[in-house]
Amino acid sequence: MFFERPDAGETAVLVHVDFQDEQEREDPGEFLELVRSAGAEPATLLTGSRKRPDSRTFVGSGKLEELREALAVHSAELVIFNHGLSPSQERNLERELKCRVLDRTGLILDIFAQRARTHEGKLQVELAQLEYMSTRLVRGWTHLERQKGGIGLRGPGETQLETDRRLLRGRIKSIHKRLDKVRGQRDQNRRSRARAEIPSVSLVGYTNAGKSTLFNSITESQVYAADQLFATLDPTLRRLGIEDVGPVVMADTVGFIRHLPHKLVEAFQATLQEAAEASLLVHVIDAADPDRELNVEQVETVLDEIGALEVPTLRVMNKIDLLDSAPRIERDGEGRPEVVWLSAREGRGIELLEQALSECLAEDVIDFTLTLEPEQGRLRAGLHELGAVREESFCEEGQTRLQVRLPRRDFLQLMARLGERADDYLPASLSEREAWEESP
Repeated sequence: MFFERPDAGETAVLVHVDFQDEQEREDPGEFLELVRSAGAEPATLLTGSRKRPDSRTFVGSGKLEELREALAVHSAELVIFNHGLSPSQERNLERELKCRVLDRTGLILDIFAQRARTHEGKLQVELAQLEYMSTRLVRGWTHLERQKGGIGLRGPGETQLETDRRLLRGRIKSIHKRLDKVRGQRDQNRRSRARAEIPSVSLVGYTNAGKSTLFNSITESQVYAADQLFATLDPTLRRLGIEDVGPVVMADTVGFIRHLPHKLVEAFQATLQEAAEASLLVHVIDAADPDRELNVEQVETVLDEIGALEVPTLRVMNKIDLLDSAPRIERDGEGRPEVVWLSAREGRGIELLEQALSECLAEDVIDFTLTLEPEQGRLRAGLHELGAVREESFCEEGQTRLQVRLPRRDFLQLMARLGERADDYLPASLSEREAWEESP
């Protein structure tokens, strides 16, 4: 990278400050999980309370002295704040404490850098890191002085800082171009799915709510899932069959978190677009988390930022095994599925989720009896291929009687492929012609 900093130790002193403003507050328990997820060893957590942050060092002189003592006692080389710090506050703290200082945004970026696996994910994380570091570039090169005039050095020339800024701008521009190509390919894939009329379902939710475990349960995949924050970073897509709907593409997306850095939201815009353009969002919620309502608000805030708040949403209350609760479906006033209670880890309630997905995605399912002559074997084969035949019986005259259930769209496409008129086979009550005549 472009920075030379003091070697970062794994033992860290943590700082958490409670502010009067509710919007500025962070969760110390979640902070500890973030630190462990990054691979650091928390030595101690220093807490305090203030009306507002100190403009120079974020904390007061008394807390600074506590930090110096804690660093000496634990032989720590890193201080991590559970808050966002300005570049000048980071510089001042490093000058005072003689060690590396990391804020909440830098900590989350570090976790993302460790978890990115795909080419796109790595590019997105690097872009977010570079844009974050660009405002802190002066701090990274404090050991270098500006070039001085002299024999052979007179004239224009650049300072080291200006050189680094130019290199950094060039790298950011290069990453943007490469991400544009990846984004174009993603858009093309989404358009292909739209042309094929394949619905897409995106799993969203607060980090560690159990999205990947649920994804594995319903798609029978082996996506990495662990009891830690941001266990899954790169989006994973799988195709599965839903009754009365047919093939569906399900996407497991990155988890959200309180005060998710805006640079990350911007960098992952292409990935999060899977959620914005989905047919249905499945919002996975940790039912056992006492802060679940606050977490829901944070997720909806990010969904609003990426333009996905208007996408139809089915809520899934996960981890009911921790509540000793039974799987169930909650419905709205019109009988539509609204909330599914289940345990992804134990596999309880997965069939209820599949039922709810079927009801949410099946726009127009037709169910009728069809009698076919022997020469209509292609239609019979096509219906079997679609998995639409529920019952089949044979008449003495050689005819075949089929009990059929399938989405109207699939039936119309089959009829068009065979060069047949759908209205000639549908009962009058299901005929598009009848529906058109009855419409106002």
